[in-house]
Amino acid sequence: MAEKTNNEEEIEEESLEGIQALRTHEMINSAYSGELEDLREGFAKVRLVTSDDMKVDSYGLVHGGFIFCAADFAAMAAVNDKNVVLSSAQSEFLAPVRVGDEVVFTAKVRHKDGRKRDVEVIGKFLDVKVFHSIMKAVVLDKHVLKLDLMNASKS
Repeated sequence: MAEKTNNEEEIEEESLEGIQALRTHEMINSAYSGELEDLREGFAKVRLVTSDDMKVDSYGLVHGGFIFCAADFAAMAAVNDKNVVLSSAQSEFLAPVRVGDEVVFTAKVRHKDGRKRDVEVIGKFLDVKVFHSIMKAVVLDKHVLKLDLMNASKS
């Protein structure tokens, strides 16, 4: 069994606070984004059970977009604000995922600065780290689709 880094241990730590209600992405399709298993202040855990719908070839390789989708969902849940949006991500796909694999994503808010959040996400299949990302999110005043982005620069 591989040794865990301090960040991985911190991400997996249990919080003493109770499980929270999900305030974002309430209508996401869990068949593709994974199932939310744990949600606490600044922490989320999502389990993605990969399926035939996700494969890209006859070997059963799962498309990375589904892996990223579950990781993004975990990050947004860790922030857990109704108006959170992803602004950027630095991601590493570290090992292939096959149809039938169950990948567990843990997300932890690492830094808050005003409306900005840095979230670390780790995805593992069994003890193998298959995905790692630092995602940057922004908490907006209102839903992103209610913002007048086309005229924002004209003000």
